[in-house]
Amino acid sequence: MAVRAASSAKSGLSFLAVFCHMAAHGSPFAFLARLDDIPASAEQPETNRSHCQIWLYQPLALSGDRQESIAMSITAEKKSELIKKFARGEGDTGSPEVQVAILTERITNLTEHFKDNKKDNHSRRGLLKMVATRRKLLDYVKSRDEGRYQTLIEELGLRR
Repeated sequence: MAVRAASSAKSGLSFLAVFCHMAAHGSPFAFLARLDDIPASAEQPETNRSHCQIWLYQPLALSGDRQESIAMSITAEKKSELIKKFARGEGDTGSPEVQVAILTERITNLTEHFKDNKKDNHSRRGLLKMVATRRKLLDYVKSRDEGRYQTLIEELGLRR
């Protein structure tokens, strides 16, 4: 049985992943539990009904710099910041400007990811799909209003 714990500094949540073998069924399984949901008395090894022992370890703390470099996706804080900046009106979360801004942030994060993971072709396919989607949205904005398009690419620093 392997036990892994992880912590998210931004959200403050801690998780415990437990991989064990069910003696009754003979098949391995895994589950993920929030450490907050496990009672404090569970610090000692205990056996539950599925014949699986659980040990509670300190969550693995990742430094802020390392955690930022791992993230391939966009954080909730960054997403809400982009929505506020590029929204055309109150409560606007789906305008092409907002979508392009979010896609640009995700593309930038994935590009950084590929500097360390050159052979990650599965994620590269997702990157190409995001780039194509952004291109289509930019073409849509350009066809509707040239001024909005120019403002958007200047604010995002896109060369086109």
